[in-house]
Amino acid sequence: MTAPASPVRPASPVRPAVTGTTTDTATDAGSQPLRPAPLRLTVVPTPQPPLDPEPVLRLVLPGVAVPRAPHRPGPRPRPEEPPAGFVPGFEPSWSARADLPDPRVAGRRLLLLTLEGLTGRRPLSQVQPLTALGVYAALTSGRRPRWCADGTAPVLLGPVHLCEPVDGVAEVSAVARRSGRAHAVAARLEGIDGRWRCTALQIG
Repeated sequence: MTAPASPVRPASPVRPAVTGTTTDTATDAGSQPLRPAPLRLTVVPTPQPPLDPEPVLRLVLPGVAVPRAPHRPGPRPRPEEPPAGFVPGFEPSWSARADLPDPRVAGRRLLLLTLEGLTGRRPLSQVQPLTALGVYAALTSGRRPRWCADGTAPVLLGPVHLCEPVDGVAEVSAVARRSGRAHAVAARLEGIDGRWRCTALQIG
């Protein structure tokens, strides 16, 4: 008696062996695990449009002065008390720059009259309407700079430089020459009662 034959199963296909290593955790004998290369960040500047798309071009001609914006002095401080020697309500009133003449012309006239008065070429009384009481008292006290008292040469006054720090106040300066020597002179002018009045004077 023979046993029944068992059914024959088909042979499974042979899969090829996979060789190689993985990049995550596979390692070789005695080697370190693979690590990713470090990243390097490079900042690339982005071109920006100009702030002023239409720049203003100023053409300057040779020998022609560049025009400047008009100077606007600040407000003039007001004193809390009236000047000494005046009754309240009858003190001198301060004048604004718009109500005063050209300070450069007034300053040149003041400096020239003062220097000619100190050198004896004209009476000092002509300076009284242009100066404050304290300045005129100092001029007529008899003390004069030595270069004004010595010699008879005329006084030559150079260009007058002007500065207006606040409204109604002007500071003028110039260089006076006599007998070949130069001396600096300066004065402070304040607008009082519609005209310039010298409140400080310095003669070098």
